[in-house]
Amino acid sequence: MFNKGKIEELNAEIQRLNTVVEELSKFGALGALEIQDEISKLNSQKNALSAELENLEREILGSKKSLIETQEIAMLQEVGVYQYSSILDTSEGYSEKIAIIRAKIKDRNVANGGAISATQNWTVNGSTTEGAKMVKEFSKLMLRAYNGEVDDSIRTLKPFKLQAAIDRVNKVEQSIEKLGKTMQIEIDDSYHSLRLEEISLTADFLSKKEEEKEQQKEERLRLKEEEKAQKEFEKEKEKLNKELMHHQAVLAKAGETGNAKVAEEAKAKIAEVESSISGVEERVANIRTGYVYVISNIGSFGESVLKVGLTRRIDPEERIQELSDASVPFKFDIHAIIFSADAVSLEKQLHQELEQYRLNKVNARKEFFNTSPGFVRELLTKLSTESILSYNEEAEAPEWRISMKAKN
Repeated sequence: MFNKGKIEELNAEIQRLNTVVEELSKFGALGALEIQDEISKLNSQKNALSAELENLEREILGSKKSLIETQEIAMLQEVGVYQYSSILDTSEGYSEKIAIIRAKIKDRNVANGGAISATQNWTVNGSTTEGAKMVKEFSKLMLRAYNGEVDDSIRTLKPFKLQAAIDRVNKVEQSIEKLGKTMQIEIDDSYHSLRLEEISLTADFLSKKEEEKEQQKEERLRLKEEEKAQKEFEKEKEKLNKELMHHQAVLAKAGETGNAKVAEEAKAKIAEVESSISGVEERVANIRTGYVYVISNIGSFGESVLKVGLTRRIDPEERIQELSDASVPFKFDIHAIIFSADAVSLEKQLHQELEQYRLNKVNARKEFFNTSPGFVRELLTKLSTESILSYNEEAEAPEWRISMKAKN
């Protein structure tokens, strides 16, 4: 790879040639043809060097572009935006692929497996046999040191530090090549590539494993929320059935006494309760019904951050209250709540509309967006025909506001 020093060297040569041209011109008409011929040759050399300089500058520009791209990938990895070297659906898929690579690595480490190469004509005290033995022992030692470094890199590997691990192993490979230069001992390129592939796949595996753990956690929370909603539905239905039995008893008693007014009132109540029971049963049957909510927590996340989620609970404010547990310092404020027969689709459409404002660009299950209640209200009006049950433009945030005043 050419460097800045080479370019400076070429520039100095061009300057030297120009100086020679100027010196030759001092001879005037004497030997004019010879001088002109020499000047022509020097100009040709100058043009050739200038062309080479341009090529070098283009190569350096390309190298800088490649370096910037590599640095960008490393920066993304450091902030948690991991880029997979190969795309597989599950961590098990990566594990199986790693097992195949490791089987190949194992085969390359047996005698004459080709993991390392060395000179074949070394002698010790005039003995080629002793020389071959020494080279073999040094080769084993070098390969053991290399494998030890790779294994340690894999054991301590963090996905966002993948490039650092690869750089470390590349340096080890280069060091072994320098130390073994006399005996021409070096790690085979194809074996080195196998081990680098093993490192990359291990990073993929670890990242996918963490992703799956997060998904499992989210699924457990979802099932827990569903279980709570189911219990609430059952409890509500039980309460309504008791109320229904009460009104049915009143109706029967009114029929016995001939009280038409009480009977009519009881019939109206019975119809109302039966309608409520039907509504609960419908919500139990339709898992897509529920409430979409828009909430904020100024003290925890700032004034322009909103959480947009959904709950199937009978009382959505109970779910919001649970979110205001000990994991956040202040309670959430409600900006909007809307009931929808297809809350799942409504929430998904809202998230798609707000995608550019999403805080966490990596994990789409994190439902926080940098936007305003008014903008979300406009989206709700556009996406849904149902009425917004409640709406508040400003967050009350009483605990946070009192805390801020006490702080000042």
